[in-house]
Amino acid sequence: MNEISMCVDICGVKLKNPVIAASGTFAFGREYSRYLDLNRLGGISVKGLTLYPREGNPPPRIAETAAGILNSVGLQNPGVDAFISNELPYLKQFDTVVIANLAGNSRDEYCVAANKLDKADIDMLELNISCPNVKEGGLSFGATPESVYDITKQVRNYCHHPLVVKLSPNVGSIKDVASAAQDAGADALSLINTLLGMAIDPHTRRPILGNITGGLSGPAIKPVALYMVWQAAQTVDIPVIGMGGIMNGNDAIEFMLAGAVAVQVGTANLVEPMATVRIIDDIEQYMLDNGLKTIKDITGGLIC
Repeated sequence: MNEISMCVDICGVKLKNPVIAASGTFAFGREYSRYLDLNRLGGISVKGLTLYPREGNPPPRIAETAAGILNSVGLQNPGVDAFISNELPYLKQFDTVVIANLAGNSRDEYCVAANKLDKADIDMLELNISCPNVKEGGLSFGATPESVYDITKQVRNYCHHPLVVKLSPNVGSIKDVASAAQDAGADALSLINTLLGMAIDPHTRRPILGNITGGLSGPAIKPVALYMVWQAAQTVDIPVIGMGGIMNGNDAIEFMLAGAVAVQVGTANLVEPMATVRIIDDIEQYMLDNGLKTIKDITGGLIC
């Protein structure tokens, strides 16, 4: 058998393989540890954190679609302080990279929370900018290049860990927002976050989700995600982490061929708790079958 290396270096952080459990679908790893060895994972991006605890949106919060799900959980989480005290020590037992995913409703919230996390034993900070800026009329922080630049620059001042900016697909130009994040000091990008959508019950004539709209994820968004990752990877010089509808190893390899150095697996975890491990094995088998020695032999290998 050929010796291969699945190791990935993202901004000086070493991952044993390119598969990361995506934020929002893996909580803080406790539940999934009953099904798989968390040491197998390249990394875990934890459930989205906010400065203060949040109860989330009213139910129903999940609606199935033809090829994915709509979610309107509303960032239910215990808050940054509780995460640092109660969840982070548990995660640090495992040989996997811990990525804190941070959200907020204002610049101040982002910066104060980032400062707290910067002093904690995390490996990377992932900035979720698909949140409404309540002080600026509710427009998402990730909606325009200007707002992406501003929030990234602000948080950069409080973050000395590698900073990954998670981009929204609900924008005019993914190239422009990717460039803005890089210019403001992002060390890496992750994309895409969910697409906006809704579902209606024709019998009641009411929205199915309690919050009316939600974020679409799963296989339905993969072609859009793949295109945007390809565009972003061609635009910036920093590493790109791809996500959006990855259900198997071939999906992950497509994202890496498009330019992603690593991938995040989200909705697949809800369908199959061991999806991440299976995808790791699938990638390894692909490398063996194709005589590839390192993950770098895949990344950016698209032939047009």
